[in-house]
Amino acid sequence: MYRLMLVDDEENILNALRRVLGTLLFAGPDGEKSEVVIETFRVPEKALERASHTAFDLVVSDYRMPTMNGVAFLKALKQYQPNIARLILSGYADLDGLIGAINEAGISRFIAKPWNDYELTAAITQQLAYRAVLLENERLADLTRVQQGKISQQEMALKQLELEHPGITKVNWGPDGSVILFDDH
Repeated sequence: MYRLMLVDDEENILNALRRVLGTLLFAGPDGEKSEVVIETFRVPEKALERASHTAFDLVVSDYRMPTMNGVAFLKALKQYQPNIARLILSGYADLDGLIGAINEAGISRFIAKPWNDYELTAAITQQLAYRAVLLENERLADLTRVQQGKISQQEMALKQLELEHPGITKVNWGPDGSVILFDDH
C-alpha cells in the first residue's frame, strides 16, 4: 500500500487529483499492484502536523498557497520525512520558483496545471518506483554497515522504525526524568 499526500489550497484541485489517482493501482517493490491511500490537505501546516507522525511515500504540493508556498512546505516536510518523493504542481512557472523547488526542496518533478492525467500518473509511478529502489539500497547499505561493525543492529532498527513511523524514536524528557507526551508550548 502506498500513502500519498496531496496539498493544495483549492478544494476542486484536490478533488480532481483524488479522482485521477484514487482509482489507480501502483506497482510495489515486488511488482505486485498496491492500493493507494490518499490524504488531502488545504492547509500546509496541517499536512506538516500529520506528517510528523504518519509516513507518506509521496507528496504532490501546490506551489502557491496563501499561508506557505510549496518550496517552504516541502523543505519543512523534508525534516520529518527526508525520503518522501516530492512533486510540485503549479499553474505558475516562474524560473526563481522552479530553481528554489529543485535546489531547496529537492523536488523530482515540477508539473504544470492543467495537468495531463497520463503524465501525472506516469510521473507518480516513476517516483514511487525510484523511491522504492533508494530505500532498498539504503537498507542494504545499512545491513553492510552492521556486518562491518560500523553501526549496530539497534541503530539500523531505529532508523527503520523512524522511516515507518516518523517521530516514534524521539522522546521529550521532563526535568524530573518523566516522559512528556503532549507539549503545550
